[in-house]
Amino acid sequence: MTVKLVVLYTRPDDAAAFDEHYTNVHAPLVAKLPGLQRFETGTFTLALDGGELPYHRIAELYFADGAAMNAAFGSPEGAATATDYGAIAPPGSRMFVEDVSG
Repeated sequence: MTVKLVVLYTRPDDAAAFDEHYTNVHAPLVAKLPGLQRFETGTFTLALDGGELPYHRIAELYFADGAAMNAAFGSPEGAATATDYGAIAPPGSRMFVEDVSG
């Protein structure tokens, strides 16, 4: 079953600097993950329900299954990506794994 890693980044102190690093450093690391089927990222602009907007950016990484995702993050490319995430993710950022159906 396809799995998706969903990463939610909270609002950084300097959004422009965060986005520059994300686009020029982090996203190219993500793109090198072995077994990655699809990668999407974007920034949040509005909460339609009128509530607070605690997250700045989302990333969605698709893999064939959990084993493929685990292998990707067990690789040298995965280690580099995880290290960079640790360096740039604002406090409160979260990662979730979703089983994709349909």
